[in-house]
Amino acid sequence: MVLVGPTGIGKTDTSIKLAQHLNTEIISADSRQIYKELKIGTAAPTEEQTSIVPHHMVATHSIHDYYNAWEFEQDVIKLSAKLFEGKDQLILTGGSMMYVDAVCKGIDDLPTIDPELRQEVMDLHEKQGLEAIRRQLKMLDPVFYDQVDLKNHKRVMHALEVCLMTGKPYSSLRTNSARKRPFNIIKVGLDMDREELYTRINKRVDIMVEDGLFNEAKEFYKNKKLNALNTVGYKEIFAHWDGEYDAQTAIELIKRNSRRYAKRQLSWFRRDKEMQWFHPTDVTEIIKFVELQCNIN
Repeated sequence: MVLVGPTGIGKTDTSIKLAQHLNTEIISADSRQIYKELKIGTAAPTEEQTSIVPHHMVATHSIHDYYNAWEFEQDVIKLSAKLFEGKDQLILTGGSMMYVDAVCKGIDDLPTIDPELRQEVMDLHEKQGLEAIRRQLKMLDPVFYDQVDLKNHKRVMHALEVCLMTGKPYSSLRTNSARKRPFNIIKVGLDMDREELYTRINKRVDIMVEDGLFNEAKEFYKNKKLNALNTVGYKEIFAHWDGEYDAQTAIELIKRNSRRYAKRQLSWFRRDKEMQWFHPTDVTEIIKFVELQCNIN
């Protein structure tokens, strides 16, 4: 089963309860929890939590490693085949939209981007802004330009990288066809009242700060240009140390940007008509739904 939801809603705790009931294991679909250095700012599962239920795809890479959704798809498909030898169900949980889609639908095998080319695009973005990236993308791939969320700088920049790397429009390399999987997928989404969710997000940021988020970020300040660190929770602190604003403003921006990210996540997942929605406290109802779908008596 796939368990998704916005940041801060309680996916980890809910997935552990479900995994215990189903006697299974958890695969993380979080594009930042894969980095072993980032623990506090990504709300990675604790040692206590992973001792209760085995977690996979957590702390598997370094922030210096290049990793993408296509690689995640390949890794998870291989991993799930191995885990299914001893389990009837598995739980894939996380809020990284592209990672979830990669496993559920598949993702096109796009070329690995040359590090020098990636740096050139990053430098262009830093010096001339996102609009310069958009202009080049529109010239090289007007089809994808009309489809992409032009505010999503990561997707816009990646599309331009592929265009420059291959000499072909990014859109021409995308098949947009769902791959068949050797397993059935049950989709469960977690949601709650917006005020309740935003209160949870704000509180979680406060707890992260208390747990040492600023000290964790300080270790990586010299590496702040790495893609892995272009992440809510770290980039706001780096900007604070760059002199853009004070520490309290950084904390408030982390809360605001986390809330905005949660909103984008919900919008993305709600487009999937196969998703069945529950409040995270409705564990009993989720179990009933999953057992019905799996024909478990």
